[in-house]
Amino acid sequence: MADLGAPFGRHGVSVIAACFAVGALVEHIASPTVTLNGRTYDRGSDAVVAAILCAAVVLVALRGVLGVWAPISAGALIGIASLPAPVWVLESAFVFLLVMLTCGISGYLAVSRIERAGLLVLLASGSLAAWRHPEGGWGRWGSVIAFMSVAWVVGALIRGPVVRARSAEERAILLEEEQAAAAWQALAAERRRIARELHDIIAHSVSVMTVQAGAVRRLLAPSQTRERDSLLSVERTGREAMTEMRRLVGLLKEDDAMPSYAPQPGMQTLDALIVTMRAAGLPVELDVQGERRELPPGVDLAAFRVVQEALTNALKHAGPARARVQIHWTDDGLWIEVADDGSTSSAGSGNGYGQAGMRERLRVYGGHLDSGPRADGGYTVRAYLPIGTAS
Repeated sequence: MADLGAPFGRHGVSVIAACFAVGALVEHIASPTVTLNGRTYDRGSDAVVAAILCAAVVLVALRGVLGVWAPISAGALIGIASLPAPVWVLESAFVFLLVMLTCGISGYLAVSRIERAGLLVLLASGSLAAWRHPEGGWGRWGSVIAFMSVAWVVGALIRGPVVRARSAEERAILLEEEQAAAAWQALAAERRRIARELHDIIAHSVSVMTVQAGAVRRLLAPSQTRERDSLLSVERTGREAMTEMRRLVGLLKEDDAMPSYAPQPGMQTLDALIVTMRAAGLPVELDVQGERRELPPGVDLAAFRVVQEALTNALKHAGPARARVQIHWTDDGLWIEVADDGSTSSAGSGNGYGQAGMRERLRVYGGHLDSGPRADGGYTVRAYLPIGTAS
């Protein structure tokens, strides 16, 4: 893995390496000599120091392309710089920080055995710097090896949590995308079903109107030419509307969808739905309040679908449970409540794609749907459909 986290990992590590390099270069220019035990030593050539620092920063920045070998090469290069500049490498605080950074990045990026063996390259370069130092010794060598090893191990330990966090984030993003796609597919499927059902309802009404217009036209006297022309226009318009409706709705249907010629269900078939649910193992109690009204076909079907979807969810997700369906007819609307006393885990289905489709369906007719778990356990679905005055 080339990055150490987003957005910091993409550029932050390279910026830190560049800051350490700039600090080392400024330190070198400001203090070109070092005094050790009363003796003065030259840090090294300005050109060599600048070239080594630039190359190290570039290698760190290329870790996304070269992988672990980029920081290993940067650390080795700094160690080799002790040949022309023996004092500069170990006597600069910024160079020390830059070396620790390259060791940490190497530990983080090392995955395979061969890549982990790169630690030996870094330790060899540190040993070279300790050996070239004018005041070198076993103590200095041990401290160099210890610091570099600790930095490498810290980088390796950081990798695990970062990788797990990034993997979890990627899975969460993927799951969110899948859920969004599934929700969109559910809404699209519900819209297609609504379109097909409305087509069946409106097609029947228009067909009846066209047939009746033709029947009336045949009863006209020969002298009623204006009336005959008007009825012919009604028939022609009706047939054209049917043709256009079938063409448009056909675009929404799946290629393998077979046309259904069965009558569309409605509130008048609610008793049959209750019987079916009871036979499937869900005890259902039906409570109807108010005077039943004649509903427009589309509204009637939407109300039935709400009850059907809520009972289906209770049957699938509530576990052993009982359900209660309350239908309340008012002068201007229809209230529907479906409640079950099952496990609250069924609440997960309340925000599911079926109810998302129901919300989409109800919005077509100016209604709304609310759902959620009950405080005493179970789940409740409430819906409202405005019906106004029956025409």
